[in-house]
Amino acid sequence: MNWTKLAAAGFFALLNVAAVSAHADTRLDVKKVISTVEQGGSHCGIVNARMTYLDSNGVQKVLDYSKFGECANQGS
Repeated sequence: MNWTKLAAAGFFALLNVAAVSAHADTRLDVKKVISTVEQGGSHCGIVNARMTYLDSNGVQKVLDYSKFGECANQGS
């Protein structure tokens, strides 16, 4: 991965954390992650993602969010 892609990935990760922090009213109560899925496959860029999890009371919940996608060609 070249420095430009690494810098872009870091920048988008920082924006993602800031966006989630700005919209989150409370901390997430995650006891166990059941699954994570992202749309876009090997797309390099912002993709939609979903995490299904259990909270500390055993209630299943779903969190939809945006994230920087996992690039298939990261090694080149």
